[in-house]
Amino acid sequence: MADRQMASLLPLLCLFSLLAAAAPRCGAYSPRTLFLVKPDPIVLRDHGGALLTGNLTVKVNVLYYGRFAPAQRAVVADFVRSVSAPAPGGAAEPSVASWWRTVSMYRGGGARLRLGRELLDETMSLGRSLSLENVTALARGAGHHRGAITAVLTAPDVLVAPFCMSRCGVHDHATAGAHGRARYAYLWVGNPAQQCPGQCAWPFHRPSYGPQVPPLVPPSGDVGTDGMVISLAALLAGTVTNPYGDGYYQGNDADGSGPEAATACAGIFGSGAYPGYPGRLLVDRATGASYNAVGLSGRKYLLPAVWDPTTSQCRTLV
Repeated sequence: MADRQMASLLPLLCLFSLLAAAAPRCGAYSPRTLFLVKPDPIVLRDHGGALLTGNLTVKVNVLYYGRFAPAQRAVVADFVRSVSAPAPGGAAEPSVASWWRTVSMYRGGGARLRLGRELLDETMSLGRSLSLENVTALARGAGHHRGAITAVLTAPDVLVAPFCMSRCGVHDHATAGAHGRARYAYLWVGNPAQQCPGQCAWPFHRPSYGPQVPPLVPPSGDVGTDGMVISLAALLAGTVTNPYGDGYYQGNDADGSGPEAATACAGIFGSGAYPGYPGRLLVDRATGASYNAVGLSGRKYLLPAVWDPTTSQCRTLV
């Protein structure tokens, strides 16, 4: 599988991990890389496995690995809080919660997300260069149980093995407990401010290749953080609808992996999107920032389109 990944360089499949072939690591691939390749028609199959959906509140624990400014942590925390929050009072604009409602259309209905613990590892306890096995260890150490997702976010100067090669983050699952029978889900997202911003922070940074268009102004004013939120949103949607590799994804049973709820729509943020153009978006009159969703306290975000299982189309908010 690794040879196939290196030979094709087409990140249209969520490939098995190079480090742990027994468990698929589903990735949030670079929107630029995905969108510059003409995809096949999008059909996500329900492979019948357990989902994190239904009448369930899923706690999202966030581990910040490396140095994150309080303002950066606030952007991430408010995004997670906004997913299951009521729409901003009196606002006619689309909300983060309305973006999440498309995920609620998958089998079992949508889980509610709740921000759990926020943990800091500013000393980088495992060093500045991590493997995906290290990420699994960090997620396990942050606490693991059913009904929870641990999000490991790494700072701009932290190196993680697959970052920038073909993906901007991954989600996976592991086992814990005395008999190794308890499964838990986790994800990792890297801050792309210093590493491959042209891939993982697009459209807030000039692309590394392909059509060269001026970058958009990020809603928080921080290219790396807003790029990270795009990947975090895609991975949360993928984790909830395909937590253990046998839920919703494009492909057959043998693959165990493939584009998921949001990665199937990578590079699409608004209506009319095409390669090199993210689509028609809302623009903040005061700052010039582009966005498509409003969260708590009026904070603005740019979120990826999500595949709608009722129409088999990528659904955008604007």
